Amino acid sequence: MPPATTPEPTSPRLLVLRALGLGDLLAAVPALRALRRAHPGHEIVLAAPAELEPVAAATGAVDRLLPASAPGRAVPPSLDWSGPPPDIAVDLHGNGPPSHRLLTDLRPLKLLAFAHPDMPEIAGPPWYAEEHERERWCRLLRAYGIEADPGDVRLPRPRTASPAPGAVVLHPGAGSPARCWPVERYAAVATALRARGLRVVVTGGADEGDLVARLAKRAGLPDTDVFGGGLPFGRLAALVADAHCVISGDTGVAHLAVAHATRSVTLFGPVAPSRWGPPDSPRHRALWYGPEGDPHGRHPDPALLRITPQDVLRAVDELPGIRHP
Repeated sequence: MPPATTPEPTSPRLLVLRALGLGDLLAAVPALRALRRAHPGHEIVLAAPAELEPVAAATGAVDRLLPASAPGRAVPPSLDWSGPPPDIAVDLHGNGPPSHRLLTDLRPLKLLAFAHPDMPEIAGPPWYAEEHERERWCRLLRAYGIEADPGDVRLPRPRTASPAPGAVVLHPGAGSPARCWPVERYAAVATALRARGLRVVVTGGADEGDLVARLAKRAGLPDTDVFGGGLPFGRLAALVADAHCVISGDTGVAHLAVAHATRSVTLFGPVAPSRWGPPDSPRHRALWYGPEGDPHGRHPDPALLRITPQDVLRAVDELPGIRHP
């Protein structure tokens, strides 16, 4: 008889659920890196939208992306998980019970998640609605004995060359109309910055072509300075990393500026920067007048509309190393 063969050992697997957007993933980088340090021998699988695969790779904390998404910010109905149950599952998506049950249905040997009264079998820490997003997930891990630093947000410099090095990047889009500052105000900022001799470019997601075109037309931008249609992540990251500064609403591009230590001005409303804002640094300015409102509203939030183009230009002037008129 042929000699018996021993099956090749397989690495234990750690599944993280974060099936949200670009900014959500970047806000979870400190937690993902903490999990990587705590479990160096595990294969870390991130359940997230397929288009975020290059972002997950850039974190250096994820081995494989498992495509998972749902409309809005909902929990995916299922996960295409195969093989044995995860050795560890981590809910970085929400506070349950839908996201908790999505993971418990896979029968992980261990689940790291926040407590919820409808799931008393999970002995996790309490959820605080007003907590900053980066700190929230680090606190979750610390409750399970895993050290996590919410300031660990930097991404490595992109290998791709920037299509507009040294430009001011305007990103007018956001996840909902409530968080979209009016196009005419972005155009006023662009006109003033161009009058100072700065190059201004505009970016937008795959479904924001009309928004980008309207801003470009109002500001008189040439076609070479318009990057609509959703840049591939590598090119977008290079554009942001080599930008003079980034001006945007509370959206993924603002988090990308933080990840590359690029100077930024972020416009908040209806959500306060105390929950989603940049780290405390002279390189980042968060504009917000409050009060908080409905982040899913169908019109620009009144708090966001209190921010004027003059406020934005003043914030740009206060950034370190900015060329003044």
